[in-house]
Order: sequence, then C-alpha cells, then structure tokens
Amino acid sequence: MEDSDKKKLILNFIKSQKLAVLATVNQKSGPEAAVIEFGQTDDLEIIFDTLTSYRKYKNLSENSKVAIVVGWDNDVTIQYEGEAVELAGEEKIKCQELYFEKNPEARRWSDNPEIKYYKVIPKWIRYSDLNVKPWNIIELNF
Repeated sequence: MEDSDKKKLILNFIKSQKLAVLATVNQKSGPEAAVIEFGQTDDLEIIFDTLTSYRKYKNLSENSKVAIVVGWDNDVTIQYEGEAVELAGEEKIKCQELYFEKNPEARRWSDNPEIKYYKVIPKWIRYSDLNVKPWNIIELNF
C-alpha cells in the first residue's frame, strides 16, 4: 500500500471518530491523560480545545509532546505521537472551523477567553485493524 493510500485510510478513520485520549506530561514528568473531542485537518493534524485552568494546558505550556489514541471500539485504533502547537491568528480561525464542523456544540464556548485551541502535528502514527487475519498494521513516520 502506498503512503497516500495509508494516509487516506487513516484520515477516513480519524474522521469517523469523535473522541480521543490525549496524554501529556506534567511538570514532575508524570503522565496525565484526558478524553477530548477533536477535529482534524487533511494533513492528519488533530485539533482540540482546552481551558487554561485544565492540567493539559499547563502541561503543554512546559512540554508540547503528546500521545493520542483514537478509536477503541470494534478492534480498530490509532496510536499517534506528535507536537501540540497553540493556535493564533488566521490559522486559529481556520482550525476552529474544522473543529466546529465535527463538534458544532463547542462553538458556544468559543468566546470564552479561557479557551485555547491546539493543533497536533503528527510525528508517528500506527493504525491497527485487529478484525482481519493477519492484522492490518500500518505505520507512518513524518
């Protein structure tokens, strides 16, 4: 399978999911995880929001490296590692719209000054479909 086909398969799966688990590292090097709603770009970037009072915001201020798990039903999942970048300006507006397409109810909080938006740039992705024999495992490095 060519890389473009792998990316398309992964993107379609990500688009079909609404929740993910985001793992960050706290200031004492301890792991912390949270379930998030998310959006995505066609470049396999994950978009999410958080409040400045939440642990993940504080953690990301110190360490932008994250791990994400998307999907856990039906034995199909994506493991994802990347770097989270806080969004601003035109890029923030563009990514917000992508996020709101998938999570329209989140628009009602968009005026809250405590809400911050992030885009995660992928560094490594593993797609696993355990429903087939042999398992379909695809890895992408960026």
